[in-house]
Amino acid sequence: MAEQRQDKAALISETRRRFEAEYLPDKSDKYDSRDVERLQQDDKWVENYLIWRHDVVDDTLKMIDESFQWRKEYTVNDLSESVLPKWLFEIGALFLHGYDKEGYKLFWFKVKHHTRDPKQQLEKKKLVAFWLEHYAKRDHGKPLTVVFDMAETGISHIDLDFVRFIVNCFTDYYPNFLTKIVIFEMPWIMNAAFKIVKGWLGPDAISMLKFTNKSDVQEYISGEYLPPHMGGTDSFKYSYPPLVDDDFQTPLCENGPITSEDEHESKEEIDADTKEAGEINEAQNLNQKKMNSVEQISKSEETDKTEVKPKNAKKALTTFKGPLLHISPAEELYFGSKETGEKKCLIVLTNVTKNVVAFKVRTTAPEKYRVKPSNSSCEPGTSLDIIVSLHGGFAASLQDRFLIMAAEMDQSSGAGVPELTQFWKEVPRTKVMEHRLRCHVIESSKPSSLTLKDNAFNIPAKTNEDLHIQLTHLLQINRRVEEQMNRCLWFQQLSVVLSLLSVTVAAFCFYLAYAQRS
Repeated sequence: MAEQRQDKAALISETRRRFEAEYLPDKSDKYDSRDVERLQQDDKWVENYLIWRHDVVDDTLKMIDESFQWRKEYTVNDLSESVLPKWLFEIGALFLHGYDKEGYKLFWFKVKHHTRDPKQQLEKKKLVAFWLEHYAKRDHGKPLTVVFDMAETGISHIDLDFVRFIVNCFTDYYPNFLTKIVIFEMPWIMNAAFKIVKGWLGPDAISMLKFTNKSDVQEYISGEYLPPHMGGTDSFKYSYPPLVDDDFQTPLCENGPITSEDEHESKEEIDADTKEAGEINEAQNLNQKKMNSVEQISKSEETDKTEVKPKNAKKALTTFKGPLLHISPAEELYFGSKETGEKKCLIVLTNVTKNVVAFKVRTTAPEKYRVKPSNSSCEPGTSLDIIVSLHGGFAASLQDRFLIMAAEMDQSSGAGVPELTQFWKEVPRTKVMEHRLRCHVIESSKPSSLTLKDNAFNIPAKTNEDLHIQLTHLLQINRRVEEQMNRCLWFQQLSVVLSLLSVTVAAFCFYLAYAQRS
């Protein structure tokens, strides 16, 4: 193994040396300097080129030369949403979503949404490059599975030039980036066209072609990532903006593990769940104090703009019950508009397993939000609070979404930052639980009728958010009471069973004694 690594390192070094000596002097103006710099620094990138060309340095150098010229021609390093026309994203012909059974990302080409138009061809090709580069940078070149969904297509959708461009991206420009091409329900009229495609792929890549229909597509992709017309259960519907759900990123200012203050407050709630029924009143008093503190916090934010932990900014009335974590709220995070000013929300995670569960939070708008903690772990049977706050002058949007990813860790694994980083690199995608939350913006404040009533009794006016918070706490207290009652009922039932058993044993003893006397 060590020798193989040394051989690979030697090949990488030779590739760099020869590229700099044989290609760079004459063609430096044809390359993007950022690609040249990356070639000198990114060992994995060079290694992928070598793998794709079977460690033949001459062939590898030719591929690097061709791909670098192509990258500059298509300005790949500068492609972004703002550069490309919005309608290209709105059509939904190309997007990333879901994973195959081996854990590789799916790159969808909805052929029925594609029409041949020479005037739009360059922009559509740049869209392909945008998606590939977008994913390559985000997931460090992890391979993709391409899905050609050819349902409801015909001769009018055949565009061999565009298909060849997609194929060339994987064979010539993005090394070691393709696992397989899944072709779903190819019309018989296109058989001749795909014989040509096979010729473009070459002998090595032909084995990657998988022709499927509704009966066998799940050999490669599980039903949870297949739409209903392909026999799956995925309710995902493409829409833009923003980019599809797979574009979740790490939020701005990741805060790492919970601080001692956060941990202390979280443990208060955990301990409250295990208290006896007679101490519920004390929990109610504590929650009432916390509710009062929310009003004080909102006032202090208006005066000195200091950052305060919104412990009671819980908007959740429902809970998502996943196999690893229960997540509250189940669907939406409630933020106020600029007028209402509510800028912080709380997500409560409860570990329902017997192992430590690692989690991380990603969002479609990382520049807007701070999440604390965004990458940490939750001990078995405990709950943990995640604070989501808007950053600076940003306002929440209905298009903003959050992704919570969770996976079980071995008991022997540590829970520090290095261990978590390594864990997420190695954990199989099939063992990761994912749950998505969307944002809800509260536009209105308190109704005028309620204001008049409150003022008539000289009671401070409360907003809908305040009432929502109080209702949430009452529901939590009610849940704890129900848990205590369920425990009492269980003990009561156990006592009845033991009593009946004791009576039965006593009766049997009396019967034996009576039988012996007679």
